Amino acid sequence: MFDTFAAVLDWFGIVIFAISGALVASRKQMDIFGFVLLGTVTGIGGGTVRDVLLGALPVFWVTGPGHLVTCVLVSAATFFLAHIPQSRYRLLLWFDAVGMALFAVTGAEKALLLGSGPIVAVAMGVVGATFGGIIRDVLGGESPVILRREIYVSAALAGAALFVGASELDVPREWALAAGFVVAAGIRLAALRWDWSLPRYRPRPGRDPGALP
Repeated sequence: MFDTFAAVLDWFGIVIFAISGALVASRKQMDIFGFVLLGTVTGIGGGTVRDVLLGALPVFWVTGPGHLVTCVLVSAATFFLAHIPQSRYRLLLWFDAVGMALFAVTGAEKALLLGSGPIVAVAMGVVGATFGGIIRDVLGGESPVILRREIYVSAALAGAALFVGASELDVPREWALAAGFVVAAGIRLAALRWDWSLPRYRPRPGRDPGALP
């Protein structure tokens, strides 16, 4: 049952991220091949970087065509349907939040299954959740979401850390996955709703050398 639940989360995350990548292409008014490119690299990019760092080769989508084909089909479908939402950018952010939360917990789970320690597992959850969006934003000519003032990486970190901590306490995997997902998605969606952000660095004047003792 657990394997099925985790697989469903992983597939759903890939679909959500593929849609978010294709919606960036819609904002840039790309052709259908641009949709497919951005949707595909967003859907599988984070997981690819995660697997390479973990040494899980070949990476997950090379062993079977399902993930790649799904990204292509979802991206192509978005090409014909992206005009329906009134605000594609708002929809993009909400889809991205859900995909981020899903990959934060499934990425951490995969690292644990491969024998990584808790800290590495949390890091791999963050990598899996964010790098697909980074690639999407760079190729789409957007400022990467992790470099903006919005809460994003910290949400993925919280979800992955909760999942790993719960797993270390022998909480059932399904409950640990669900808790991590809810926390990551909840923080990100709340940040979008109420414009939360972490404190930013403020430059301060240096000390006058003449005033030093």
